[in-house]
Order: sequence, then structure tokens, then C-alpha cells
Amino acid sequence: MSIFEYNGSALVAMVGKNCFAIASDRRLGVQLQTIATDFPRIYKIHEKLYIGLAGLATDAQTLYQRLVFRHKLYHLREERDMKPETFSSLVSAILYEKRFGPYFVQPVIAGLGDDDKPFICTMDSLGAKELAKDFVVAGTASESLYGACESMYKPDMEAEELFETISQALLASVDRDCLSGWGGHVFVVTPTEVIERTLKGRMD
Repeated sequence: MSIFEYNGSALVAMVGKNCFAIASDRRLGVQLQTIATDFPRIYKIHEKLYIGLAGLATDAQTLYQRLVFRHKLYHLREERDMKPETFSSLVSAILYEKRFGPYFVQPVIAGLGDDDKPFICTMDSLGAKELAKDFVVAGTASESLYGACESMYKPDMEAEELFETISQALLASVDRDCLSGWGGHVFVVTPTEVIERTLKGRMD
């Protein structure tokens, strides 16, 4: 078993019309043994920027603490929040800096940039970015997430339809992966509000 699969995870971010959604499962496991069923994988950087970290849970928490520290320094110096593109470059640089002893994580970054244009991207543990205009996935359930998102996604969805689509895609996918599951956390971010919801899985 790969170290990336040790704790299990499922992450997906999706773009809508001037909004985005990011969702993750809630299971924390040690291989096939479930340790917790309410584990957060999505972290808030500021009101319009979120990062999801799939992979090894301890590395994810360590990396998140470093990112919060760097964002606070940026905020003090620049007196503004980081743009999603800038933040993705920061994450990429931090990961590449540690390439000889990497953080075993797959980040998914989602944010609203200039003119409330949604931005999503993912990268590998060495910081190689993969940009997308529709959706990005990460974690042990990524293969089934690709299939579900391909069949359900359509452009320019409003916030409520986007929530429904990403939720159905996530729940359908974790049912096909024994290392992730137990419902999900979903954040839908629009220029004016953040909608946070918890999904129940079949086991709840």
C-alpha cells in the first residue's frame, strides 16, 4: 500500500458560475481500520480561498500550519489577502523545496480571484501544478471521482445546483473506494457567502 493511501481520502473541487465548490469525505483510517468519521480535510485560508489536502493526515496538518503562517506574513506585508494563483504558486514552492523528503499530500486549491472568477488547481507531492476549468480530484477515490464528475458536470452552474452535483459525485465515488467514505464536507463559495454543509453517507 502506498503511503498516500495510508489514511484514505477523497477530494474534489468544481467550478460554477462565479462560484466554486470543494468537497471531501470524512473518514480517517489506518489502512482498512477506521479511526474517525468526522475528520476535516478542507482548510480555510481566507473567505474566498480554500485548500483541501489528500494523502497522509499528519503531513497535511503540518503543511496547513506552514501555509497559514506564510499567508499571515503576506497579509502583514501586503495588507491584502492572497489571490488563488499566488497561493497556488506558494504551495508549489513549499512542496518543491521539500522534494528530497516530501510532504505526502495532494493539495486541491480552490478560490475566487479578480472579478470573482473561480480558480481551481491540484498538484502532486512535488508541487507540479495541474490547472483545470471544470473540476479537479485527489485522493484514493480519484479514479471513481473522475468518472462521476465527467458524467455529472456541466458549465456555469448556479451555487445550489453546483452543491447538488458535487455532493452526488462525491457520495457515488466513495461508495466505490473502501479507504474513503462516511459522508462528506462540502463548501460552496460565492462572492457574497460561504455555504458549508455536512453530507451523510450510507453508513451514518
